[in-house]
Amino acid sequence: MNPHSLKFRLTALILGLAIFGLIVRLTLALPLMQEKILELQSAQQMSVATAMAKDVDYGLTTRLRAIQHLAQTLPQDLLHKHTALQAWGQEHQAFNPLFNSGLMIVPPEGRGLIGETPIVPGREQLDYTQSDWFQAAQRSNGPVMGKPARGRATGDPLIVMAAPVRDKEGRLKAVIAGVALLNTPGFLDKILEGRLGHTGGFLLISPRDQWFVASSIPEMVLQPTPAPGINLLHDRAMGGYRGTGITINAKGVEELSSMVSIPSTGWFLVARMPTSEALEPIRALREMNLKSTLIVLGPLLVMMFLLLSRLLRPLQEASTAIHAMAEGSQPLAPLPIRSQDEVAHLTQGFNHLVQRLQEQEAALRASEARLAFMAQHDPLTHLPNRALLEERLHQALAQLEREPGHLALLFCDLDGFKAINDQHGHEVGDEILMQVAERLQDGRRSSDTVARLGGDEFIILLTDLTQPEQAARAVAEQCLSAIRRPFMVRGLELSLGISIGITLHGDTRQGQSVSGSHLLSQADMAMYQVKASGKGSLAFFTPPIVPLPPEPEPLG
Repeated sequence: MNPHSLKFRLTALILGLAIFGLIVRLTLALPLMQEKILELQSAQQMSVATAMAKDVDYGLTTRLRAIQHLAQTLPQDLLHKHTALQAWGQEHQAFNPLFNSGLMIVPPEGRGLIGETPIVPGREQLDYTQSDWFQAAQRSNGPVMGKPARGRATGDPLIVMAAPVRDKEGRLKAVIAGVALLNTPGFLDKILEGRLGHTGGFLLISPRDQWFVASSIPEMVLQPTPAPGINLLHDRAMGGYRGTGITINAKGVEELSSMVSIPSTGWFLVARMPTSEALEPIRALREMNLKSTLIVLGPLLVMMFLLLSRLLRPLQEASTAIHAMAEGSQPLAPLPIRSQDEVAHLTQGFNHLVQRLQEQEAALRASEARLAFMAQHDPLTHLPNRALLEERLHQALAQLEREPGHLALLFCDLDGFKAINDQHGHEVGDEILMQVAERLQDGRRSSDTVARLGGDEFIILLTDLTQPEQAARAVAEQCLSAIRRPFMVRGLELSLGISIGITLHGDTRQGQSVSGSHLLSQADMAMYQVKASGKGSLAFFTPPIVPLPPEPEPLG
């Protein structure tokens, strides 16, 4: 092999880099990677814990809002109607089953129940006067949450949300309580069933009560937390620390633990995983590197030599593509850049040329689009001008010749605009015209057209109408109301009116050929009828009545 050839040099370079990379990974990269993996695992674990904590907090706050809503919407006259109260409870439990162990309505004295759904044997005879949630609800005007505990009637781990029901004078009429089981799906099941790695999991801890509210280990639920001094990171978390750290748990296992607060309760969530599991990729990577060092070095030389043809392939592909573009068999487009070598430099130069050509072509298309827009739109309001209006009106009339239907044409002329324009200047007048255009367009369908003929004259074309007179009248009244609202322009509050003439065309005129200019003339005539009758209103075009010729006088 020629030592000066590109293939030989690339092969030698790649082989040297491969050997150097193996040495660096074995001696320097693995320790650094171990630290980075711990940081990444900590960040991921904190992210999972944060998401889980938000989910728990959302579940708690949602239930607190739900119980408050039930307390506010409970008809107090039902408190003395057991059957109706039971039906009310069953209806709300069915539509919003957040409390999977049911709803209870406790009398003000706290003994027994006024109602419950579903009925749990033994719960109706219990005395709730000493229950923390009942006492808190008596003192509160909003929702409260009790301590996690095991139910006296069922023995299941649960939590109670309660809210007082008060009359208008603030007297306590009842306490409504929702019971949520901790060990059933729909509440804390993600904590109870969640796993991190093979043996990691989650803990939900109440620092105030010093026990585990929920845990991935079932036997830890509602059990006391470790005594101070056993788990130092746990002690810090009980004191308010939130974050990630490495600690030795009560069983002597080193763990990576992340603590996140539950804002609505003062609880905190712990996501934990043994560090041996977190660093498992490092051990596997070290073994793989040691084994692969002997395997890779031999075949690498042959593999790299064989791959050189692939590495140099972009040059051939670029040449073929450029020839195809020059001959017109392939559209002009940038070439893909797969490397940063001389071939890539050549490709970048070609792509830059293509980009300039495409930019010039795009600029030409944009200029043509702007000219086309200016030819069919009013330069001030950007509404369709007379040319585009006549085109759309012609299309609408052609559609009526093919299919039955109706259209309406509204000729709108501003009242009092000339006086404002003369008194305050054309700049104020132009701003008013732009606001008028916005108000006339507000509420229009995509099939409708709002156009400006010039000056203070506007046209509204309504198509595809089933009840043309009602639709046209509704749109005209909306426009009248919109224009009557004051216009705020440069600190001035100005008022205008509008006169609207309306003409209709459709099934009622079948057999008559009507032009767009004829309809515009009819709407204009109706508008002038409004002007003549006092302005600021609407009128429909009515054909003039042609008088009959007089009868001839009798002879003799």
